[in-house]
Amino acid sequence: MWKLKIAEGGPWLTSVNNHVGRQHWEFDPDAGTPEERAEVERVRDEFTRNRFRIKQSADLLMRMQLTKENPRGPIPPPVKVEEGEDVTEEGVTTTLRRAISFYSSIQAHDGHWPAENAGPLFFFPPMEDLYYPHPLVQDMLWGFLHHVTEPVLKRWPFSMIREKALKVAIKHVHYEDENSRYLTIGCVEKVLCMIACWVEDPNSEAYKRHLARIPDYYWIAEDGLKMQTFGCQMWDAAFTIQAIMSSNLTEEYATTLRKGHDFVKASQVQDNPSDDFKAMYRHISKGAWTFAMQDHGWQVSDCTAEGLKTALLFSQMSPDLVGEKMETERFYDAVNVILSLQSSNGGFPAWEPQRAYAWLEKFNPTEFFEDTLIEREYVECTSSAIQGLALFKKLHPKHRRKEIDSCIARAIDYIEDTQLPDGSWYGCWGICYTYGTWFAVEGLAACGKSYRNCPSVRKACEFLLSKQLPCGGGESYLSSQNKVYTNLEGNRPNLVQTAWALLSLIDAGQAEIDPTPIHHGVKVLINSQMDDGDFPQQEITGVFMRNCTLNYSSFRNIFPIWALGEYRRRVLFA
Repeated sequence: MWKLKIAEGGPWLTSVNNHVGRQHWEFDPDAGTPEERAEVERVRDEFTRNRFRIKQSADLLMRMQLTKENPRGPIPPPVKVEEGEDVTEEGVTTTLRRAISFYSSIQAHDGHWPAENAGPLFFFPPMEDLYYPHPLVQDMLWGFLHHVTEPVLKRWPFSMIREKALKVAIKHVHYEDENSRYLTIGCVEKVLCMIACWVEDPNSEAYKRHLARIPDYYWIAEDGLKMQTFGCQMWDAAFTIQAIMSSNLTEEYATTLRKGHDFVKASQVQDNPSDDFKAMYRHISKGAWTFAMQDHGWQVSDCTAEGLKTALLFSQMSPDLVGEKMETERFYDAVNVILSLQSSNGGFPAWEPQRAYAWLEKFNPTEFFEDTLIEREYVECTSSAIQGLALFKKLHPKHRRKEIDSCIARAIDYIEDTQLPDGSWYGCWGICYTYGTWFAVEGLAACGKSYRNCPSVRKACEFLLSKQLPCGGGESYLSSQNKVYTNLEGNRPNLVQTAWALLSLIDAGQAEIDPTPIHHGVKVLINSQMDDGDFPQQEITGVFMRNCTLNYSSFRNIFPIWALGEYRRRVLFA
């Protein structure tokens, strides 16, 4: 049987935080009872038989293992709200307790929630489809480089220039390897860097360290072996913690939150990249949070903002409940990273400051990606930055106040300027207009904008309500590809997207205008909960580079909990 290992190292591996956040699978031929092995075969067979009807795995092997390792007591039966019945406080609270209790049972001992972050088949063989055709100028350039430049550079004295260029290239490869503990920025680069190290020296230490990191990218579920992007440990943890906090049931789940707090503190990046990082075209990272774990090392704007927001929320809670808060200087470091990433137009890119030209995208060779060569701004990253800075300003009003005020004002302008005529925003990291609109509304609401005082928020509510179906709401991945809102086939609902819409409407103040659509959406969430407190895995909800869907298997737990928590606290108790 395969077994998920948490926060464990091994030969040729190094770590800056004792491997906190690391998750990898190992095969043990002697593990498991006969009953457990039979159950694994049953869920694998069931997936195979239903794979054309339910295409996404439910991450059952991980759930089976962790619920066994974290036993819990009995829970009340699921709540059902019949047609014509009202949602009650008791029903919402029971559903929340069942959901948080289940999700706490699949929390790892180091505080994060292990989960699949896979999806694109090209992570294994780079084939997939012609989504972004090469312009003629690109074909001409590649042809010239291959047929003319390369043969010339192989001849002396030009070969000396080529050798020097190769040395510079491998220097950058080694720098990236060492500063990411051989994880690199993601799975595609991981393979390319590993091959480069093998070509340089098949017996090198660098190549052996690369081989040791391969399991970090594997994920095993009932549908078999997948390769992940690089893991979403910190991203999921930050959202999960905020979701649990939203319920006002924090004292009941103090143990879960304390473990989550420990993980957040252990995951903040403590140093900038080594040596002269600017000469290596790297940006500051001290104080940032990555998408995955501290060893990964790569700062991300929205992960840093969500990490800051989560840590600040913990700082307002009793240390007896959730442990000691982070040192104030570490909050300052996070703010410094966020402020450093804002673009001149007020928006925020994901990884690094925007410093390249849009025309370079004409030389994108991938064919299955769009907008992949240069950094650009995203409504999601901009919203997270606003939210993190707004909360920081509230709790630490004297630190860099003018810079933060200016940053937030410019970021708000960016969000309002990028709203589409129908009231939505295009989401680049989730599907799609529902996701982008949720982030945009969250950012505007963090600065006091609402349905009553902000035309942008009002238009966003009108957009979301125009897409609500009798069964909730569900948006297809085709929205991301074709850039036109598209319902799921058969107008099926999707719980995650329904939750995003509910969070948007609640934050916007829709309940003060007409709470009926919110009550209706909450009914869908309550009635969808499974017997064990879990929620069903439905269509994939993540995406990147317009054309590649990505499975965040924890979203089906996080966002129903979050929406129900906000509803309980801000609608029922209002």
